[in-house]
Amino acid sequence: MPAKRKSKGAYMISAVAEMYEIHPQTLRLYEREGLLKPSRTEGNTRLYTDEDLERLEFILNLARDLGVNIAGIAIILQMRERMEEMNRQMQSFVEYVRSEMLSRFQQNAPGATGAIVPLRKPVGVPRGNGGRRE
Repeated sequence: MPAKRKSKGAYMISAVAEMYEIHPQTLRLYEREGLLKPSRTEGNTRLYTDEDLERLEFILNLARDLGVNIAGIAIILQMRERMEEMNRQMQSFVEYVRSEMLSRFQQNAPGATGAIVPLRKPVGVPRGNGGRRE
């Protein structure tokens, strides 16, 4: 029975190796190096999810098409994960600021002019020669 499936599809190592035309030992190497983390059955059989396959495709693109070595792939994957985390944090911050602004705007709405920052009355500028030198 499959354990800890992340998505609908689950593929055994031989099927994945055949689909991507790589040796099963390559998949085992990627797992040893921490690049892939397939789930396991109770019998300890590796199961690759659709999410794992997307990650594998990215790894293979780096290795085959761009010539990146395993150490480089590991660094790129770490940087990618950090960027995704930073993006999540930034989205959370933007949502917080948006909700705070909306909340404060609604608190000030009764009798307010509709401005987030209070407006001062315009100061009259004396009319004269229009600022020209004579």
